[in-house]
Amino acid sequence: MKLDAALPIVGLKDVPAIAKAAEEIGFDALWTQETQHDPFLPCALIAEHTSHLNFGTAIAVSFARSPANLAYTAWDLAAQSGGRFILGLGTQVKAHIERRFGQPWPESPVKKLREQIEVIRAFWDCWQNGTKLNYRGEYYKITLMSPFFQPPPLPPSPKGEGLGVRSIPIYIAGVNTGLARLAGELCDGFHVHPFHSPRYLKEVILPALEEGAEKESRKRKDISISVTAFIATTPEEMNFARAQVAFYASTPSYRPVMDLHGWGGIAETLSAHAAKGEWAEMPMLITDEMLGEFCLVTEEDKLADELKQRYDGIADRLTLYTPFVPGEKDEWWKNLVSRFHH
Repeated sequence: MKLDAALPIVGLKDVPAIAKAAEEIGFDALWTQETQHDPFLPCALIAEHTSHLNFGTAIAVSFARSPANLAYTAWDLAAQSGGRFILGLGTQVKAHIERRFGQPWPESPVKKLREQIEVIRAFWDCWQNGTKLNYRGEYYKITLMSPFFQPPPLPPSPKGEGLGVRSIPIYIAGVNTGLARLAGELCDGFHVHPFHSPRYLKEVILPALEEGAEKESRKRKDISISVTAFIATTPEEMNFARAQVAFYASTPSYRPVMDLHGWGGIAETLSAHAAKGEWAEMPMLITDEMLGEFCLVTEEDKLADELKQRYDGIADRLTLYTPFVPGEKDEWWKNLVSRFHH
């Protein structure tokens, strides 16, 4: 199991120092997110200021972009970094796609995301191997690529490994089974939403992913499971996690996570509070039992061992929901990385 780090919400000027520190401490990868900033711009700085740290988007909002835009951006970042970039995509939810990005919400999010991935790889196949660009689907018809707009093939990596169509990993994120099945069929990895329980992953997500993989004669080991986990070792962290769990549990499309544990009624109440903007009332509905399902509550010196135990057989990559901020808890991070690896 690899230990990764989340880039905090910062401006671009702060990214180089964070990337260097993450590499020095020993994280395997540094993930950017799409909240208050573009997720791709920091990636160029991470590539420039590190030598072996992997990095990627967790996530970039796919339905806010064309597959051509995603293909070009990922191609450039893979070339710049010698193949260290991972393209992580997420659909977001309908309200944000329509009202924040001004884009139409598809009738079938799974089908549109499938086509986006297929189009991206069609571009890469064209650029790397000269294959004629001719994709025709329900959502996209992509057939034009003239030499002026065609980037050169990706060179071998510094390790001598060839870069190309499948050497830029594509991860997708999801909460429900449709996207998990799609990841099993088509993707290199799956970003697990922070709002999860180990039981939900074992009973719902992993079986769906394996179902998709089997459909395409793939194995579970062909898909990397990247988990972002809530942890709490102090009362302050417990309060923060409780508020975040309440926020995520109020999202109607995430209801199956609560339903599995018999807490669908609580989820409905949380949704009603959220609709009225009654945010302060919501954390009080998350009991200690609920918090323990969605967050690892433990002591600091037991954290590394209990993380590995909690996600054994589930996660291939693990990121804490707590962002990595150099200068804050440096010794804590160094100790965690050291104990996690050994």
